[in-house]
Amino acid sequence: MTVTKMKASQFTSDITPIWCPGCGDFHVLMSITKALANLGRPPEEIAVISGIGCSSRIPAYTNCYGFHGVHGRSLAVAAGLKVARPDLTVMAMSGDGDGFSIGGNHFLHACRRNVDMTYVVMDNRIYGMTKGQPSPTTEPDWDTALSPGGTGLSPFHPLVIALASGANFVAREFSGNIKACTETIKQAIEHPGFSFVQILSPCVTFRPDEKEWKNQVHEASVPETDDPARAARRIMTDDGMNTGILYRGHRKPYFASVKDGVERDLRPLEKAFEI
Repeated sequence: MTVTKMKASQFTSDITPIWCPGCGDFHVLMSITKALANLGRPPEEIAVISGIGCSSRIPAYTNCYGFHGVHGRSLAVAAGLKVARPDLTVMAMSGDGDGFSIGGNHFLHACRRNVDMTYVVMDNRIYGMTKGQPSPTTEPDWDTALSPGGTGLSPFHPLVIALASGANFVAREFSGNIKACTETIKQAIEHPGFSFVQILSPCVTFRPDEKEWKNQVHEASVPETDDPARAARRIMTDDGMNTGILYRGHRKPYFASVKDGVERDLRPLEKAFEI
């Protein structure tokens, strides 16, 4: 197949991001536009869906079709769009608060359904847009004025949850490594089925300690696998800073409108619900 050569600038809108200086989401945006350019599909064949939060501003900063929806519901909108328009490349964007708290249930079932789309979560272990409350991935002993002594709650482990729920592609990257993020996002989009990429994206405004992430992340020492049991052992025993593609499965994507290769006629169903 001939891939049309495109530039990342063709996928960037003329709206200036309003993220804080040093925010990791700048690099994620660059990685996404580079990955889309490398795919070779024009912007009008791509849709970017988001919920609420700093990371969810991504659709406004891209030159693709976009939808900035309500809190935690990006996956529901993205799945509906992909089922209705399987010809489109569909991506959903979230942060750890949006995606794993209010959107947590949608995350589980998106992994189960395995609709062919890509979910990118920019994880900074904090609610940055609302000035620094602990999120589902915050460490239990993170001590601040808003959470004296820490929450004491066990952090949500998105990679384990994704794997256990049936996600077809599971990866973790660091926003500062644009080259690796770009390649992993591209491979996630190209992989059939639901693909999940957690990107460690520092919020240096409310968590200046995350500046050290650039010195803590490291490429995983073991190769990716298509064995869920091996992937689970690897994820459960890493230090949370391993990067790379962790699991790539072979489940067939879910297509709602096609059964046994025959297109369903939805007109009788639509007529039954006419008002």
